[in-house]
Amino acid sequence: MTLATVIILAGTTGLGGIVVGYFLRWLVTLGQKGSMELTVKQSLLEAKDKAQQIVADAEKEASQIISEAKNEEREKEAGLKKLEDRLLKKDELLDKRQLDIDTETENLKNKHEELKTQEEKISSLVEAGKKELARITGLSKEEALLELNKQIEKEYEEDLLVRMRKLEITGEQKIEEKSKDILATTIQRLANSNVPDIMSTNVDIPSDDIKGKIIGKEGRNIRTFEKETGVEVIIDDTPGSIVLSSFDPIRRQIAKVALENLILDGRIQPAKIEETVAAAKEEISKIIKQKGEQAAYEVGVLNLDPRILLILGRLHFRTSYGQNVLHHSIEMAHLAGMLAEELGADIQVAKAGALLHDIGKAVDHEVPGTHVEIGRRILEKFGADVAIIKAMQSHHDEYPYETIEAVIVQTADAISGGRPGARRDSLENYLKRLKDLEDIANSFPGIEKTYAISAGREIRVFVKPDQITDLEAKKLARDIAKRIEQELKYPGEIKVNIIRDTRVIEYAR
Repeated sequence: MTLATVIILAGTTGLGGIVVGYFLRWLVTLGQKGSMELTVKQSLLEAKDKAQQIVADAEKEASQIISEAKNEEREKEAGLKKLEDRLLKKDELLDKRQLDIDTETENLKNKHEELKTQEEKISSLVEAGKKELARITGLSKEEALLELNKQIEKEYEEDLLVRMRKLEITGEQKIEEKSKDILATTIQRLANSNVPDIMSTNVDIPSDDIKGKIIGKEGRNIRTFEKETGVEVIIDDTPGSIVLSSFDPIRRQIAKVALENLILDGRIQPAKIEETVAAAKEEISKIIKQKGEQAAYEVGVLNLDPRILLILGRLHFRTSYGQNVLHHSIEMAHLAGMLAEELGADIQVAKAGALLHDIGKAVDHEVPGTHVEIGRRILEKFGADVAIIKAMQSHHDEYPYETIEAVIVQTADAISGGRPGARRDSLENYLKRLKDLEDIANSFPGIEKTYAISAGREIRVFVKPDQITDLEAKKLARDIAKRIEQELKYPGEIKVNIIRDTRVIEYAR
């Protein structure tokens, strides 16, 4: 076999293989195409079935919703129908009631007219009967009336006796009450006395060398002491004593205790002064509490709020015309109890009213208003008995005497305190001026503390250094002085002292 023949045979064989392979590939492709068409048809059939099922479910759900909506609509229509029927019935009932009212009103008018006519007829008949009776008996109108009264007295003699007896008993009670009022008023008018007042406190010192320590270098010790206590320290040539002056008695007492402790300690410097004054304030607070409780126990007034007793104890350091106000109140309570026992009044109410009558003076330099009004507010706030408030509120004639206990308290006050009108007015105006001085200064912004000292001849104003500059402090002093000139009346002159103190503290560690 030649090479050409081999090549031809090989080419023929390869060509045949290609044809056979292509044919086989065509058969496989044709088979796959038929399978895919079957799959697509089957998916279409399943999709149609599912769509039909969804449509059927949707139609069923829609039908159910429509049914429920119709039922709800029918229920609402039924409810509206019932409401409409009820409103119609109410409307008919109101119309009927209005008609009944109109009918009743008309009937009342007719009855009123009938009664008026009957009354006129009865009056005419009575008058005619009187005339006929007078004509028959030959008696005049006055004589017939007298005879009629005699017959009535004879017929109702026993009832009249009982009635007269009741009137007699009632009259005796009224006369007795009137006599008590007259007796109390008489005692009130006759009880008076006079005593002086105190505005300063003396502190004894072992030697006059202490005065230099109290003043300190360039006066810084005394300035610190006056700033912390709010009192004026008067150091003069009087041997063996230093004077503390302030219209606030508690400030004076704190200053006295602090100064005595400083003298005993011997170390007098600004830091020690601040520490000692703070300790003195705590000590005075304890004394105040004890004095209030002791006063209530001594006079037998129980069940008072502890806060009332705490304020009452402050009166231990308060004087009025030289008389200790707490001692004055205790004395008044004993007097009021005796008077109440004699007059048959409530002893406990009279004692409590007397003991608490001046409680407003404990804070009258801090709270606006008279001490009577302040005291009423304190007792009302802390739940005191109304009878006690009525008993204490009238002792300066600011409120009417509503009870006999109020007259007793006023009488005991006059007996124990004895405040004549002229001295009382001048003192009250003086204390009011001191309070007004501090109020005027406190009305300006940037004020920290204010103290009226030197019996009202000087006012010291401590300002906040972070709010008021030195230049503003000068203007503030001038503005305060102008306000005082415009609003207050006073003898001489008043010194306005503005104090601006800046402290910078740092620690080296």
